[in-house]
Amino acid sequence: MSDKDLEARHLDTLDRDLGRFSNLEYAAAYISRPLVAPGIAFVFIVLAGLAAALFLGSTSQTLIVVTAAVFGAYMALNIGANDVANNMGPAVGANALSMGGAIVIAVIFESAGALIAGGDVVSTIAKGIVAPEALNTQASFVWAMMAALLASALWVNLATWIGAPVSTTHAVVGGVMGAGIAAAGFGAVNWEQMGTIAASWVISPLMGGGVAALFLWFIEARIIHRDDKIAAARIWVPVLVGLMAGAFAAYLALKGLKQLIDVSMGTALLAGLVIGVLCWAIMIPVTRHQSEGLENRNKSLKVLFGIPLVASAALLSFAHGANDVANAVGPLAAIVHASTTGDFAGDVSIPLWVMLIGAFGISFGLCLFGPKLIRMVGSQITKLNPMRAYCVALSAAITVIIASALGLPVSSTHIAVGAVFGVGFFREWDSERRLRKARMAIPEAEHLTSDERRRRKLVRRSHVLTIGAAWIITVPAAALLSGMLYWLLSVFAG
Repeated sequence: MSDKDLEARHLDTLDRDLGRFSNLEYAAAYISRPLVAPGIAFVFIVLAGLAAALFLGSTSQTLIVVTAAVFGAYMALNIGANDVANNMGPAVGANALSMGGAIVIAVIFESAGALIAGGDVVSTIAKGIVAPEALNTQASFVWAMMAALLASALWVNLATWIGAPVSTTHAVVGGVMGAGIAAAGFGAVNWEQMGTIAASWVISPLMGGGVAALFLWFIEARIIHRDDKIAAARIWVPVLVGLMAGAFAAYLALKGLKQLIDVSMGTALLAGLVIGVLCWAIMIPVTRHQSEGLENRNKSLKVLFGIPLVASAALLSFAHGANDVANAVGPLAAIVHASTTGDFAGDVSIPLWVMLIGAFGISFGLCLFGPKLIRMVGSQITKLNPMRAYCVALSAAITVIIASALGLPVSSTHIAVGAVFGVGFFREWDSERRLRKARMAIPEAEHLTSDERRRRKLVRRSHVLTIGAAWIITVPAAALLSGMLYWLLSVFAG
């Protein structure tokens, strides 16, 4: 064999070996990819614990506070992974925002809401579920808050894994209730308050779905089904955007800025009216300019709803960050306060370092684990376009205002997802109605079989059942888990 042949065989062998190494590297990268997000999350949780140790210093309570900070960071990650999807899902599903753009906007506005308008003061017992005097000692209080925090985080983590958007507030309430029962018996729980929370399971999605369906009907009747859609849009889009701006102004005044400014319902509605009229006037020339040269078809209308939809997603994120950061840091702040002062019956202020754990945790959770739920809410329950997604966002703001005026307990998560259901079920009803009209006009038209009817359902029933079941069992599941964790903590750490 010549030297040239030997060299060729050597190169072939080398190529095969390099190919094997490339395949091995590719396989290793493929296997390790799912571990990147959990790895980053783990690093964040460790850093939260180290930050707690740094700010508290070396005391007899350092280990307890560090453990609580770890649990709080874990809860914040889960809030970002689950809850934020309700704000961003419709805009992403309607293709008004890319997944990357949605995450960037949500991170900025969630963090801003948490840090600027997040709860300066939270009750030591979430939502008045358990009377503080029922927990006789500081140790009982700390273990109860610790158990509630970890139980709610574990439950929200499980819900995210199965693809069910749940109320993190309900999870925390369930956790506090379960720990309170384990610590002081059933008499320690405010059952009247629990009844109002249970009522919100029904009130929130029905109100959200009804308001969203009503606005979709209005848009279809006044714009989509008109002969000249563009002319109709020039009239009604500024009105709808002004209504949205006014609703969000009132919504933020009542919910997002309540810790900065004490605003009454009347003042919030007046501010909303002024801002709504101002935005309506601004949008008249803007809409006319945007609609120039558009074809007279439904696809053209999507352009006019894109910017309002993005703005609504940002405002919802700000309000969510301001309100729901307390679900992660409220129990943590209570533990810090009780551990450092010995007082567990009064209100507590949230230290800045605790608020930072909540704000950054929500942002990291969204970036690392949020896309799954965003896709599910935005596109897998029912198909959304900008008009339908706009109805979902507007419903979220208006329903909260109506519920606040009536004194009804509602969940922002249930409202948003209920609005998606409402839009989908309205489309089903409207499609059936038009089909019946067509059959009456043409009696000899072919009738649909039952199988064909099932295929034409516009809302995926599997998601309705999964999400509904998760909503119903969130409080009892978190309560049961929290009671078990409280018993373990009090036995092994007490």
